[in-house]
Amino acid sequence: MFKYLLIFFCLSIFQKDTQTAITWSEDYKLKWSDFKGQPDYNTKASAITAAGLSYRYSLQKRGRDIVGFKSDISALFYPEYSWFKTDEISNHILAHEQVHFDITELHARYFRARAAQLTASNTIVEDLKFVHDSINKALEIMQRQYDQESQFSLDKEGQMFWSKHVALALKKTSSYKTP
Repeated sequence: MFKYLLIFFCLSIFQKDTQTAITWSEDYKLKWSDFKGQPDYNTKASAITAAGLSYRYSLQKRGRDIVGFKSDISALFYPEYSWFKTDEISNHILAHEQVHFDITELHARYFRARAAQLTASNTIVEDLKFVHDSINKALEIMQRQYDQESQFSLDKEGQMFWSKHVALALKKTSSYKTP
């Protein structure tokens, strides 16, 4: 039974809403009050987490050549597009939703690591877009795998495995955490 569902969004859909987004932080855990969207009672989902990666960059040029760049990569939670059904929520479901957001941060770290390996060139904009697209695909796959293997949090052992797995992966990638 599909009780829980993640909706994954990319920054391009919500560029105008980034000021209302919550940036991932190891010191902040989601609360039900962060979920401000209207629930969809036509779905079996109890809650929806709308989260995604955003990035921006600045270029340093000499004449026509790009000689340097900086990137800013974030994992964002979109309150206005995230929702829950009041009569179906629990701390267990909220913890499940938090792991979705944590998985988004994990992929922001993978993106930062890959961006750090790029070399400034006249193709850097395309290179960053390619990395962003490939990381987004991997993020979507992991989000689906998480829901399938935890049975949308109904499988307590699967949920526990994924909670520990993602926490360990975040620890291993701590050098690329959100600044």
